Amino acid sequence: MPKGYWVVRVDVTDEEGYKKYVAANGRAFARFGARFLVRGGEFETVEGESRSRNVVIEFPSYEAALACYQSPEYAEAVLHRRDSGVVDLIVIEGYEGVQPGG
Repeated sequence: MPKGYWVVRVDVTDEEGYKKYVAANGRAFARFGARFLVRGGEFETVEGESRSRNVVIEFPSYEAALACYQSPEYAEAVLHRRDSGVVDLIVIEGYEGVQPGG
C-alpha cells in the first residue's frame, strides 16, 4: 500500500498565532502516524512560485493522510492557523512503481 503525504507551502502572517497551530497539531499527527520529512529548512525556488515555508509530512497510507486532515483533532488546530498564514496543502498518494534506471 502506498504511503500518503501532505505537501504544504505556507506564508506565516502572524508568528504567535502560527505557534499555537504548531502546538495544537501534534495530537492529530500522532494519532495518524505522521512523520515530518521536510519542516521548514533552507530552499531555493528554481522554477515557478514559492511560499516562505515548506513542509512534507509522510503518513502510513493515503487514507491515513486524508483522515488526519479531516479529523476533529486537526480541525481544532486549524482554528489557530486560519488567521495566521496563507496555506497551500495537498494530500497525495505516494508512488511505488518502477523508478528511472530500474
